[in-house]
Amino acid sequence: MAAAVSPDHPIRGLFRTLVDHALCDRMGLGDREVPRYVADVLVDFTHRDQLFRIRNASGKRLEEIAEMLVEGDVALNATSFTREREVHKHIGNFALFWTGVYPEMLRHCRAAARADHLVDYVAQGRRSYQIAATFDYGPYAEEAPVLRRLSEQFETCMAGLHLVRRELDEYGTPQGRVVRALLGDPGA
Repeated sequence: MAAAVSPDHPIRGLFRTLVDHALCDRMGLGDREVPRYVADVLVDFTHRDQLFRIRNASGKRLEEIAEMLVEGDVALNATSFTREREVHKHIGNFALFWTGVYPEMLRHCRAAARADHLVDYVAQGRRSYQIAATFDYGPYAEEAPVLRRLSEQFETCMAGLHLVRRELDEYGTPQGRVVRALLGDPGA
């Protein structure tokens, strides 16, 4: 399992700035907690182990939403309601990441030979955030309203992540190299 990215790591600041600018300034979202949450998802998902961190009981890494849905259902494989919440929160994050940052990969993710071929990533992401938000007690009480808003504003967050991706892609252009040099990037 990948080590967590420290709270003061520069990548966290970069993603928070980019997501906040995209969602609040450009998309008009008047909420600062949702962009912070989304930026933290991007930071977490910089490592593949976090993106595919949900495993079944035998330890197999689950890479498709259809598999995760089975794992996150207490009537099927989830061993507790805590596990159900964890898996649904991850499904929301997973769906938002793919639809917002790498929508071109959805064609592969939903190929006919894959379990996700009938999964609507937007609808399932919205629904999974809503399910995770119903856990609004104890240690989950503070995060539940943010997850509820993510469910309600899924498409806005997705569009904001498209803008973030576009900005990140610009870092590879000659203009982006100038910006990176100004930021002190030795590879610019």
